[in-house]
Amino acid sequence: MHSILNLNQSYTFSKYFEMGISTQDLAKEFGYSFSRQRLNLSQYQDELDYLQLLEKRLNEVLPYFDLANETSRREVLISPIILDLVHYTKSQVRIEYQIKVNEQLQGYFDYLIENKQNLLVIEAKKADLDYGMTQLFAELIALDLWQENQEQTQIIGAVTTGKIWEFARLNRSNKLIEQGLESYRVPEDLEPLMRILIQALI
Repeated sequence: MHSILNLNQSYTFSKYFEMGISTQDLAKEFGYSFSRQRLNLSQYQDELDYLQLLEKRLNEVLPYFDLANETSRREVLISPIILDLVHYTKSQVRIEYQIKVNEQLQGYFDYLIENKQNLLVIEAKKADLDYGMTQLFAELIALDLWQENQEQTQIIGAVTTGKIWEFARLNRSNKLIEQGLESYRVPEDLEPLMRILIQALI
């Protein structure tokens, strides 16, 4: 296959978003196979003691915020979910965490959440989930190559506009990246979303 990258150039994660590369082509470029399917991700089964409070707070404040820009969506919709995720899992969170695997895989992770398993969450620029998913693929590949914890056999990543979340899963042993068909809305699907995020870390 003809390479879609110029090996004499450097590429950041956000560059893949700007280039408009498909998820399938990006996976193949780095030697990963690809599928698009329902992931049916496992969900945490215990009580979520903050869930009703979070849902109530979101429903209460949403009418008062203009969510037209990335900063407002991050502050109002994404950050509260990440904060509650820490409450449930006691995970370490690295925000805008910089890594460099090589010249083709470098940049910043919006949220690298570390526990027994590591989880990536990125905000879709321009609320574009399609090319946001391409950027997520690049970051998942980078994390796979960078991460020393070989006990984690798969890595879950999420791309979100704040209002909508979608997932991908990288299986490390067979180098397969699966793009999930499911979408989760906030606040309507807050409970299954939180249960998936929690379970992905523990």
